Amino acid sequence: MRRPGGAGHPGGSRSSVHARLDRCGVPPQAAGARGTCGGRRGGAPRRLAAALTAVLLLAGACRQQMDDQPRYEPLEASRFFPDGQSSRPRVEGTVARGELHADAALYTGKTGGRLVEKPPVPITADLLARGRERYDIYCSPCHDRVGTGKGVIVRRGYRQPPSLHIERLRQVPAGHFFDVMTNGFGAMPAYAHQVRVHDRWAIAAYIRALQRSQRATLADVPPAERQALETEGAP
Repeated sequence: MRRPGGAGHPGGSRSSVHARLDRCGVPPQAAGARGTCGGRRGGAPRRLAAALTAVLLLAGACRQQMDDQPRYEPLEASRFFPDGQSSRPRVEGTVARGELHADAALYTGKTGGRLVEKPPVPITADLLARGRERYDIYCSPCHDRVGTGKGVIVRRGYRQPPSLHIERLRQVPAGHFFDVMTNGFGAMPAYAHQVRVHDRWAIAAYIRALQRSQRATLADVPPAERQALETEGAP
């Protein structure tokens, strides 16, 4: 007589029967498509993976729409506006933020259409130091650092500008230098985009200091320094 679960048992050995049961004791045939404990086999991980895939696809589509958004390139033609231009003129009577240039003397160098005689900003040591720095950067390549018009690019063939120390330029109003820096003059291009308004006035003030330095007399020296110079020059 064979023992239950032995070799002659219809279900085979006890170990093989246990192997055919899932962890909840339900045979795979009875469980069908259900998982190990009654749930869908791998259902939760699959749903999570599907959700993540959908999110990634949507994010990629959003990024692509941002890259390819409908817009006009600068100066591109447009069939929407009657004049065919996508770049629109300023609305009449409006002023862009930061561009309220109410002080004509400061922003144009002119008052009532005439060039201003003096810079419309306080002349301080800091202003002159700033003017010297900006002059050395933007002006000295042509005018050289003393203002004689023999800068490095002039020595290499560029058209020579007049010396800043000629009588005509010594007598022009300070607004002349500001206007030339703003709008250009002759071979000199405009520097309005490279040099800010206050820096243009700083350069104009420094040019006046340069002009005076080349024709200075002992009387122009402050008394505290004058005595030292007189002592050095004494035989």
